[in-house]
Amino acid sequence: QVQLVESGGGLVQPGGSLRLSCVGSGFTFSNHPMNWYRQAPGKERELVAGITDGGVSTNFVDSVKGRFTISRDNAKKTVYLQMDSLKPEDTAVYYCNARVYYRERWGQGTLVTVSS
Repeated sequence: QVQLVESGGGLVQPGGSLRLSCVGSGFTFSNHPMNWYRQAPGKERELVAGITDGGVSTNFVDSVKGRFTISRDNAKKTVYLQMDSLKPEDTAVYYCNARVYYRERWGQGTLVTVSS
């Protein structure tokens, strides 16, 4: 079955960095655009970054532009979110997402906490 499994979250101080990973299985990973979403406490889930199937094009929400990078390794069926210069407002559960077989698919999420 289709699975997305995130890892890499944790506690980091403001200004620090983290790299999130998401491994996909049960579908042809290289054929699908991939996205990272996040949901902060009391807020709606928002799209943070996306990358095309070949990895040529990316997009970011304005609040993370210049600080976050999305990339993928199709041979490893993995998409990454490199997060630098983290701010307390980046605290959220981060979710990997892909539309596979006409359905939105989600991982279980990984918690990122930015705090001193």
